[in-house]
Amino acid sequence: MITAEILFWVYLVNSILLINHEIDSAYWKEWELFKLPGSITGFLLIHIPLIFFVLYGLVLVFQQSFTGLVFSLVLSFAGIFAFTAHMYFIRKGRDEFKIPISLFILVSTLIVSLIQAVLTIHLMINW
Repeated sequence: MITAEILFWVYLVNSILLINHEIDSAYWKEWELFKLPGSITGFLLIHIPLIFFVLYGLVLVFQQSFTGLVFSLVLSFAGIFAFTAHMYFIRKGRDEFKIPISLFILVSTLIVSLIQAVLTIHLMINW
């Protein structure tokens, strides 16, 4: 039986992976890769509300609210997007995110995000 408690722990693991990926992204100057304005300052400012919403979603999942399921689905799609976007750039010849730990985080994020999406959709259907 899939429970909201299992989803909570999967969401937490995915949050940790994605936040670590964002730390790695600062190292690789991801704002240059995606042509974002503002250099490191803009990158960090964007992450204040992003990390807030990731953590707020964890609270909502813990509270077993339907809104928490929506946040969970968004987070799982964000993880799938992160993997896909970076694999695209790697295949285009970019050197960012090619070291073993960066690849481990990206692949782990994909796996956990897919599991999270399945769990979330199952709970949404059975809401």
